[in-house]
Amino acid sequence: MVEGKTRWETIEHELKHHIPFTLLVSILAGIIVGFLYIQGLLGSGFMTNLFEVVHPAHVLFSAAAASAIYMKYNRSLTKAILISSIGAIIIGTLSDVILPWIAGKGLGLATELHLPIFEEPLLILGVAVIGAYLGKYSNFMTSHSLHIFLSIFASLAYILAFSFNINFVAMVLITIIVFLVVYIPCCIGDIVFPIMFMKRPCKSCGYWHEH
Repeated sequence: MVEGKTRWETIEHELKHHIPFTLLVSILAGIIVGFLYIQGLLGSGFMTNLFEVVHPAHVLFSAAAASAIYMKYNRSLTKAILISSIGAIIIGTLSDVILPWIAGKGLGLATELHLPIFEEPLLILGVAVIGAYLGKYSNFMTSHSLHIFLSIFASLAYILAFSFNINFVAMVLITIIVFLVVYIPCCIGDIVFPIMFMKRPCKSCGYWHEH
């Protein structure tokens, strides 16, 4: 038996493992979307429509990822749906709206605040519950990867749709900010939160996960 790691050692291991993927996608997304936006190929209207599609999709896959890993350790579908739905909505609103809005304000972009959970509550609640239910049948890594990918585009779309005076320097700063607002809350929702509910480390490798 491998010597068991503490919860925090496992959390640190998992978060470090996800940095390269999240950073790479953030940079690529920022460069591509920023270039097209600055060139006038993507208008604020298009970015608004993109956000309206990507944000609910992000909530759906966030709920699926949290539910998938939660149900490895607790087979209660009811608890999985409740916990994962609430977590997905909170994390999705934080990473897609609240943090980008704060960042936009900090950069002097006059970013407006729009909260889908209040503007379209049935849609957001619906996709969260559906995602949490589908998590019973989904793979964690697939759901988590899609969650990260969609969250990056949702954060970018929000800033570009509801901000003004975007330039190249602002896009570079936005890319860095998007990495932080996606990596921190999304990895907390998908990885840290479930690990806090696990009772003991794996006997074969010592980390807090289940094969």
